[in-house]
Amino acid sequence: MFTLPVFNLGEFENSKGALRENYCKKLDKFCSEIGFLLIENHGVPAKIIESQWSAVKQFFSQETSEKMKVSVPYPGYPYGWIGPNQEALAASKGEKTPPDLKESFNGGPLQTPTKKIKDERAYEFCYQPTIWPEIADFKESWTNYYLEMEKLAARIMSAFAEALNLETNFFDKYLKCPISALRALNYPETTHVPEYGQQRAGAHTDYGSLTILLPQPDTSGLQLKLNGKWIDVPTIKDTFVINIGDLMELWTGGRWTSTLHRVVAKPNQSERKSLAFFHQPDWEAKIYPITSVKNEPVISGPYLMGKFLSTGT
Repeated sequence: MFTLPVFNLGEFENSKGALRENYCKKLDKFCSEIGFLLIENHGVPAKIIESQWSAVKQFFSQETSEKMKVSVPYPGYPYGWIGPNQEALAASKGEKTPPDLKESFNGGPLQTPTKKIKDERAYEFCYQPTIWPEIADFKESWTNYYLEMEKLAARIMSAFAEALNLETNFFDKYLKCPISALRALNYPETTHVPEYGQQRAGAHTDYGSLTILLPQPDTSGLQLKLNGKWIDVPTIKDTFVINIGDLMELWTGGRWTSTLHRVVAKPNQSERKSLAFFHQPDWEAKIYPITSVKNEPVISGPYLMGKFLSTGT
């Protein structure tokens, strides 16, 4: 069975000299050849993870009528509950498929920037309020987990910079007020063969700098495409799955890979949940290849908005 490479973040951060250089070479290799890896020794408190799982499971166990109370108010609104048959992620890659077999609860940045953003679409999209369910401790659990993901993402971005032979703070100027989103996903059990081309999450690449995924323990379904073949990604206890997004591939001039992946749908699958933190640079961040600024930049916020809106059904 295929296993993702594992990167010990805590050991890397405490290493020096040749050992640290070796860690950097491995990280560069993982991101170049696969675009996916596992992070262990990450330092995220277990109690915060457990509290988040408890809150998310409680939310998805509600009747549809209760979840609808916090549903997105109109198509394209990013935060709140997005019910079944409302997204097709493969559309972000230009592929037309039936809707994905999933539902999600989504939350955005916890604060707005103090400096005014000229592009009003930032406030109309990324800085819209999250619509919170009336479940005891849900908002607190969600917020605590989001804050931990922000801290973990910052540490990983610092490690990425070092692996690319850059100053460890290279990405900081693009991450003063990230427009990252946290998404809790629920894939209901499947009892029959889905429509042709239908998946739990259609084949796509992620849009930003990196994604921090926490799959529900003892579940499967995530696949990545490597050398033209779909490969199952097993879950490993006490690790996060990290994958490179489109903007990181652009930043590195294609040296690192934003890998196509999906959550496959098969007959007789049990229910599956996951937590996905999509780390996204500031709305106005101009992303050029590190080795050249000759081309027109990709602007982080509009790129994200365009990709998100393309997936609605």
